[in-house]
Amino acid sequence: MSTRRVHLLGVTAHPTGNWAIEQARDLLMAMDDRIDQVKFLIRDRDAKFTDAFDAVLASHAIQVLLTPIRAPRANAYIERWIGGYRRELLDRTLIVNERHLRTVLAAYETHFNTHRPHHALHQAAPLRPLPDPDSPDGKVIRRDLLGGVIHEYNQVA
Repeated sequence: MSTRRVHLLGVTAHPTGNWAIEQARDLLMAMDDRIDQVKFLIRDRDAKFTDAFDAVLASHAIQVLLTPIRAPRANAYIERWIGGYRRELLDRTLIVNERHLRTVLAAYETHFNTHRPHHALHQAAPLRPLPDPDSPDGKVIRRDLLGGVIHEYNQVA
């Protein structure tokens, strides 16, 4: 189920080729024991993704696939994530600085990977299978995230 897990690495106002290489290294370190499960990385053709960026990933047998030119649907999974992030959070939140953006991104990443229902996973989350159905009269509690912009619901006995 965790094949579509989102990994957020860095935030910068001025990305460069060297910054992208560092993010690739950070990804490899963050995934440590799970890196052998990664076979592909899909990326666009931005100039900041240099041959050195691809070489960092190739050193761990990760094949880099380039999306076709002007084809946003070629990488539909990340396009869907970005669209959801914008609609569910950025349209309702004023980001004041880079630190605030990192905090908001981290909270949404956790929400997306552990709680947000995914249609392709039969309403489960990538890192959390659906619980067994409880009685229909169970109590539902709501937990607010990011000041109430995102709501998570859980059934309790």
